[in-house]
Amino acid sequence: MNTVSELVKSLADKYGRERHNLLPILQGVVEQERYLSEHSMKTIAKELDLPAAEVYGTATFYSFLEHKKMGKNIIRICKTISCSMKGSNQILLTIEDMLKIKLGETTPDGVFSLMQTNCLGFCHQAPAMLINNDVYTELTPEKVREILTSYLNKNKEGAEYEQQYSIEKT
Repeated sequence: MNTVSELVKSLADKYGRERHNLLPILQGVVEQERYLSEHSMKTIAKELDLPAAEVYGTATFYSFLEHKKMGKNIIRICKTISCSMKGSNQILLTIEDMLKIKLGETTPDGVFSLMQTNCLGFCHQAPAMLINNDVYTELTPEKVREILTSYLNKNKEGAEYEQQYSIEKT
């Protein structure tokens, strides 16, 4: 796809232009573009003949429909009481320390974004997190360091990278 307009048109052709097809079209744009820009939401509104406020309201209601540019890997930490009671705050602190970012931020190189979200549906295996579409449960700070190190090694760019993200050599 060359433009957002072409992407939206092809998604509308695929799903239809009725109001009940708005969510799959929003999801399709996020899948391709990694987020919903103001331009993409206006384009969807025009293509479906809906008020832009209705598209924006739907897009911002769902936490998995990003409306700001995100990193290549989106880390979502569960913020429910179950995960909290099982140590999700320690998990969050471990991630923040390792990646040098806070909640809602993206690493300067655009590799990671850190978000909190409502229930991931793994309360029985808390604490839980999601990285893109991969679920991780029964987390400990050590397990989180291993998981993040594996993602970092996929994107490794030399010794500078290891220092930037506090990767311990083994």
